[in-house]
Amino acid sequence: MEADLTALAHAYGVATRYENAEQREVEVEPDVVIAVLAQFGVDASGPDAIRRELAAVRERRAATVLPPTLVLREGTEHDAGGPAVLHLEDGTRREIGRMLPADLPLGWHRVETAGQDVVLAVVPHRLPEVPPAWGWMVQLYALRSELSWGAGDFGDLAEFARRSAGELDAGVLLVNPVQAISPVHPVERSPYSPASRRYANPLYLRITDTPEFTRAGEDLRARVLALRPDNADLIDYDAVWSAKLAALELLWPLHEPAPLDDAVHDFATFCALAERHGPDWREWPEPLRDPHGPEVAAARAELADRIAFHGWLQQLCEDQLGHAREAAAAMPVGIVHDLPVGVHPGGADTWALGDAFAAHVTVGAPPDAFSQQGQDWNLPPFRPDRLAELGYAPFRDVIRGVLRHADGIRIDHVAGLWRLWWIPPGEPPSRGTYVHYDAEAMLGILALEAHRAGAVVVGEDLGTVEAAVTKTLHERGVLSSAVLWFQRDYASPGHPFVPPAEWDADAMASITTHDLPTVAGWLAGEHVRVRAELGLLDGPPEEEQAAAETERADLLAFARAQGIPDDDPVAALHTLLASAASRLLLTAPADVVGEVRQPNLPGTTDEYPNWRIPLPVTVEEFFADARLRHFVKELRAARPFTGRSA
Repeated sequence: MEADLTALAHAYGVATRYENAEQREVEVEPDVVIAVLAQFGVDASGPDAIRRELAAVRERRAATVLPPTLVLREGTEHDAGGPAVLHLEDGTRREIGRMLPADLPLGWHRVETAGQDVVLAVVPHRLPEVPPAWGWMVQLYALRSELSWGAGDFGDLAEFARRSAGELDAGVLLVNPVQAISPVHPVERSPYSPASRRYANPLYLRITDTPEFTRAGEDLRARVLALRPDNADLIDYDAVWSAKLAALELLWPLHEPAPLDDAVHDFATFCALAERHGPDWREWPEPLRDPHGPEVAAARAELADRIAFHGWLQQLCEDQLGHAREAAAAMPVGIVHDLPVGVHPGGADTWALGDAFAAHVTVGAPPDAFSQQGQDWNLPPFRPDRLAELGYAPFRDVIRGVLRHADGIRIDHVAGLWRLWWIPPGEPPSRGTYVHYDAEAMLGILALEAHRAGAVVVGEDLGTVEAAVTKTLHERGVLSSAVLWFQRDYASPGHPFVPPAEWDADAMASITTHDLPTVAGWLAGEHVRVRAELGLLDGPPEEEQAAAETERADLLAFARAQGIPDDDPVAALHTLLASAASRLLLTAPADVVGEVRQPNLPGTTDEYPNWRIPLPVTVEEFFADARLRHFVKELRAARPFTGRSA
């Protein structure tokens, strides 16, 4: 690749070569690099344009000493390039000669020099040690109870947490993402494609737990309860949302008005406009696509009541999520919420935050053994340059949005704090490249916000991830992820399983995940049967079935070698997990009750009921099920309940 184009690409963090899953170096095609640079507003269309852009970058760098946002670990000095004024978060003003002092408190500050005014974040070196615990990976929508309406809700979450702690000595509960949707039909099913990562999904509200239902008269309560949908074999999100929306509209006149802050008002405005014009703002009338334009200002006035309604829904979500967190108060860790890697390209966040996103690319993964054509997740990425220019506020606000109601946060695809695979417009996933982020800044800000919230952090580092990612996570007090299916020694012939006693101690360990077969499904070969039926296998079904049977035999033989009898395979795998060195040990309700269907089948949309499979028992039946205590007996013994320290 031409030297100037390479230099320009590197200035924006765009990779011109990378190491693939087979550890072979791949050179990125120049036209892909040029297309990705265009997402930064950079013209690399020819040699002259490249030279102009490169000269502009060098000129900007020569004119500044400090980056647009400076992230320092506590106790670190830094050269400000000359006399400067520090504006600390507590309102204190300090003049310094040249060096930023090492005694600055943790927090968000500003540094003002002769030529720059930049955000300064002072962040912790590492987070406190995570207490050992066992617990659950819960798909909230899959829970059902005598009080929920066709899908699990925040009330079910509270009850599940309370009973898990009180009856089973569980200390941690990981929940699927509960971030906001566009509140219109068809309702987005995937929790990993929210409209906003800063707000919550009102589909999970428990109607009968609202203050307005409590205040309602008998007749109104009867009208509300009459809207409750029947449970179905598969979760019908549209039916659930229609019923809850109708109930909430009946209760709305009883709400107590409260002011909305600007950010919530923006989100509520998006919701009101989406009800009128559809869920994707890119298809709205042109004047409404600019949240700061005069037409949107007029719409805010016209739709004021509806905007207030959607703001009220967010307050209800905050209250009920807070109640769920209170229900987990005795747990040593508590409720950990999952943060998806991105948002829907036409959702509330991309509308409100504009060019903080690279709106015309999507992120995914390059080709590997799991997906030979690569993956496109249809999620737009943050622009690393705009994040820095904005003081990382968009990223910070996402973290805060989750931690307002959580004891911990799991970062989906945590390697994205280092780099993301950008796919240019119109290209297949294989025709992309990595764009690098300032991982020191991203991880530092994550640690600062978690420190302030007293929260634990878990990084999902499964798949092809650079070794430096997991190493750095552990250095900063962030747990990595360990999944039994993948705990193999890939450097040895035959890829033998790694004994659980040798797994990472600083990890959240589980048997499986939501994208993999359930325990019962894996034992029965359901994952092979379904993929064969849908035409998703790379080879003949007979070969896949034989491979699955070999893998099953190998794992059960491995359990026997660890001294674990395999006469009850489900119990054996839970006992194997219980012997892991990892701090957190998680299993899933579906694995306790024998559900064979996995929550999500990657590579499918409507061909498979992704995110629609309920537990075959109610919450009440789950805690009464004899299998429950049998299967988690060893987990309880391995991670005895200690309660939360003061």
